[in-house]
Amino acid sequence: MMMNRRDLGHVALGLFAAATLATPFAALASDEAPDALIRRLSAEILTAIKSDPSIKTGDLPKVIALVDQKVMPNVNFRRMTAAAVGPGWRQATPEQQKRLQDEFKILLVRTYAGALNQVSDQTIQVKPLRASPDDKDVLVRTEILGRGDPIQLDYRLEKTPGEGAGWKIYNLNVLGVWLVETYRGQFAQEINAKGVDGLIETLAARNKANAATKV
Repeated sequence: MMMNRRDLGHVALGLFAAATLATPFAALASDEAPDALIRRLSAEILTAIKSDPSIKTGDLPKVIALVDQKVMPNVNFRRMTAAAVGPGWRQATPEQQKRLQDEFKILLVRTYAGALNQVSDQTIQVKPLRASPDDKDVLVRTEILGRGDPIQLDYRLEKTPGEGAGWKIYNLNVLGVWLVETYRGQFAQEINAKGVDGLIETLAARNKANAATKV
């Protein structure tokens, strides 16, 4: 099943919505169950989007600032990028790995920005968590409810090492399709044809083309 632009927009929306962590609540995050964390953070970001017209219309500088300041510290983005790149990640130099992360983030941020104008009366329903207290890797299942059919949005989170480190998202699923696996197939084709540098160039060109169009 291939995702269209709208579905990818909900992927990015879900990723950044669940990962957004307001500073006043930082001390609480490590004590929260992963499903409670997803529920609270999703509600917070939906409220922020609805209350700020410039964010809702996809003001890119504001979206980037939101992602950099609030989101990225709460996503294991290196693991996500490495998993999406696949075996090619181990072949990449540290500089290539940095470029891959930078370009992949820009791609997702612009998808997120383009999805914001779809947000109106959506709510998030978090399903009961099936996990034991000792689990370090969990699946949190949710649905976005609003106009049209419910949108399945599931998250993979890991308990990070260290006391009070909290949970981090490293993959998510929209409508039965996992984000990392979807990009892995696309990225593998580019690496097989053009190598790691070719993938970087393709991502950069896509981001440049996206920047030339209105969000």
